[in-house]
Amino acid sequence: MNNNPKSKKALPWIALACLVVPMFASYFFDDMFSTLSHLFENPSLIELGWNSADYGLYTSGYSVLCVFGGLVICGMLLDKWGVRITGSIFVGMMAGGAALVAWAITSGMAPKTSLSVAYVGCMLFGLGSEIAGVAVTRSIAKWFKDGPMAFAMGLQLAIARLGTAFALIISPRLVAAKAPGEIYSLAETARPAFLGLALMAAGMILWAVFVAMDARFDKAHMAVVRQDHQPDPEAAEGKGKEEDKFRFSDVLGLLKNKQFIMIALLCVFFYSSIISFKKFASAILIPRFGVPVEAASWMVSMLPFSTVIFAPLFGIMVDKIGKGTRWMVAGAILALIAHILLAFAPEGVPAYGYLSMVFLGFGYSLVPAAMWPSVPKIVPSKVLGTAYSLIYWVQNLGLMLFKMFAGGILAKAALASAGSSSSGPESAAGAVAVEVMFVTVCVVALLLALGLRRSSARRPELKLDSPSGK
Repeated sequence: MNNNPKSKKALPWIALACLVVPMFASYFFDDMFSTLSHLFENPSLIELGWNSADYGLYTSGYSVLCVFGGLVICGMLLDKWGVRITGSIFVGMMAGGAALVAWAITSGMAPKTSLSVAYVGCMLFGLGSEIAGVAVTRSIAKWFKDGPMAFAMGLQLAIARLGTAFALIISPRLVAAKAPGEIYSLAETARPAFLGLALMAAGMILWAVFVAMDARFDKAHMAVVRQDHQPDPEAAEGKGKEEDKFRFSDVLGLLKNKQFIMIALLCVFFYSSIISFKKFASAILIPRFGVPVEAASWMVSMLPFSTVIFAPLFGIMVDKIGKGTRWMVAGAILALIAHILLAFAPEGVPAYGYLSMVFLGFGYSLVPAAMWPSVPKIVPSKVLGTAYSLIYWVQNLGLMLFKMFAGGILAKAALASAGSSSSGPESAAGAVAVEVMFVTVCVVALLLALGLRRSSARRPELKLDSPSGK
C-alpha cells in the first residue's frame, strides 16, 4: 500500500466511490416504475396486464426474504465472514434477481405467471440489495472510523438516491406517453429494467475493485500491528481477538438495547412514510394536484435531489456539532407536515404538491444523516453488521406491509371509480385514503424520535448527541 500520506487520505474516498455505484444501481432499479405506477390503474392498456394490486404485490416482494429471516441470518454471516465474501455474494444476487425481473416482464407469459416470476426476482433482488447495503454501511464505518463518518454516510446516501432521482425522471421518458387507447408493449415497459441492469454491471465491476482495496487495507493494517508489536484493536475480518469475535448470543444483547430498538422502529415507520409513498407517487400526485405525468415525475424527484445536497451537509453538521436526536425529531416533524399537505391540501393546486416535496425532502435528509451514524455509538463493532441487518429487517417488514396496503387501497378506489358514473379513474379518493395512512405512520415516527431524544438526555454517556469522534 502507498505510504504517501496524501495517498492514504485519499484511499477512503476512492473506496467510497466504488461503494456508491452498486447502491446507485440498486436504488434506480427499485424505483424504476414509481413514476409509471399510474399505468397499472388501467391494465387493459399495458400488454403486461398487471393492475395496481399486482404492482403493489410485486414491489412488496422486495421485502419478503428480508422479513422472513434472510436479512438477519445474512447479517450474522456478514459479521462472521466479513464484507468481502458476504458482500460479493449478495451484490451478485441483487443483479441476478434484477435480471429475472427483466426476463419476466418481456417473456410474454400470462399476467399472473409473469407476476409470479417477477415476484421471485424482486425477492432475490431485495435481499441482495439490503445485504449489499449493510456491507456498504459497515465498510464506511470501518474506513471512516474516527473520521467524518456521518458525512461519508450522508454522501453515500445522497449519491445512491441519485439513482432514485434518475429513475423518477428517465422512466417516463423511456416509456413515453401514448395516445388514448394505444397499448404499451412488453419491450417498452421493460426499458427501465434493462437500463438498470446496465448500471448494475458497472456496479459489480467497481465492487470488485473495492474488494481488492479492502484486502490490501487489512493486509497493510496487520503488517503495521505486527511491526509495532501491539495488540490489534480492530483486526482484519475474522482474525480479531477472541473477545472481539462474533457470537450468535450477541444478538440477544442487541434485542435488550432500548436505544437500538427505538432506532429500528423509527427507521421502519419513517422510511415507510417515504419509500412506500414513492412507489405510488404518480398515482397520488396526479389526481390530487391535477398535474401531468411529467410534472409528477419532476415533483417527486425533488426528494432524492434534495438529499444529494442536504444529506452530506446534514452529515457534516452531525459530525461537527452533534445533536443527532434533535435532528431526527425535526425530520419526523417535516415528514408529518408533508403528508398532511398531501392528504388535506386543496385539490388541483400543484403548488401544495411541490411544497410537500420540499418538506419531505428535508426530512428525508435529516433523519438518516443523524440516525445511521448513531448505530455504531450504541452497539459493539463486532455485531455492527447484525445490528444494521436487524434494522433493515424491521424496515423491510414495514415496507412490505405498507406497499401492499397502499396498492390495495388504490385498487379498490379504482374499482369503485370505474363503477361510478360520477367519478372517473382520476378520482383522488384513493390517493387521500393512502395519504391518511401515511400521516398516521408519520405520527408514530415522531413519537419514536421524541422517545429517543428523551433517552439520550437521560443517558448522555451513550453520546448520541455528541459530535463524531467525541
